[in-house]
Amino acid sequence: MVIHYFMAGHGGTLRREVSVKLLAGMLLASAALAGEISFTMAGLKVVPEPWDKQANLAKIERWAREAAVQGASLVVTPEGFLEGYVGNIKREKDLTPEKYLAAGEKLEGPLLGRLGALARELKIYLLVGFAERRQQAMYNSTVIFSPQGALLMRYSKSHTDSNDEPFNAKGSEFPVAATPLGRWGVLICFDRQLPETARILALKGAQLILVPAYGSYGEMNDVMMRTRAYENSVYVAFVNPHRCLFVDPQGKVIAKDSREGDEIVTARIALDERIGRGPIRFRRPEIYGEILGLAGK
Repeated sequence: MVIHYFMAGHGGTLRREVSVKLLAGMLLASAALAGEISFTMAGLKVVPEPWDKQANLAKIERWAREAAVQGASLVVTPEGFLEGYVGNIKREKDLTPEKYLAAGEKLEGPLLGRLGALARELKIYLLVGFAERRQQAMYNSTVIFSPQGALLMRYSKSHTDSNDEPFNAKGSEFPVAATPLGRWGVLICFDRQLPETARILALKGAQLILVPAYGSYGEMNDVMMRTRAYENSVYVAFVNPHRCLFVDPQGKVIAKDSREGDEIVTARIALDERIGRGPIRFRRPEIYGEILGLAGK
């Protein structure tokens, strides 16, 4: 099940498809799951090969198998892993629309089919970042496959830094997937730097926000990820080829990478009373309509 939440309005008016009371109930329902759900997730801090989808598919197969042996129920790759994140003009100076389009993978394509089959074989949830081709348009997307090999969710990156991905169209939806292991949302790399994105997911009931990334990492990013977790009372998992960080709903780092080079980082996720119990409980959305009135300014 995917839950959708819409906000629209002007002149300070805020209209919701989901009422404030229902949203508050969803947040508190997250906390009511105390002791009922816990699982191990794994982030693949692995560097992909640019332009080599077959090599990267082999890397996913290798590292996902190892993560499954370690007990992971959810495995997450970095952003754009399948094709090696080649859609960034700052990394690929000679990038052209034609070259990038040729590197795209369709949702129903054979490589994604193999990834779905891998999830089914290993009986895991598998998130993979890839350059998605939709007819003549390209998107920086992620997919999550279920342990049955079915497509659970697709998310497309909605924000970029300046024009570093000039040939990618931007997504505009923030789906939340309901699974037996809780409710999950996804942000891709730069999306995390805008506080509204994580807040939308939290208000829609996400208990875990997955952040596959390829760009910046370091102290500032660690602080940002801890802040996103704390201010929204959710788990946050940041997975980058050079950094992996798991943060609990109180903003505490519960796992991180420990060495240079490729590595699996695992964390135990417990959906307990901490989720939804932070400052987010004390929001006053009835006075926030001004935000929409200032949109575009």
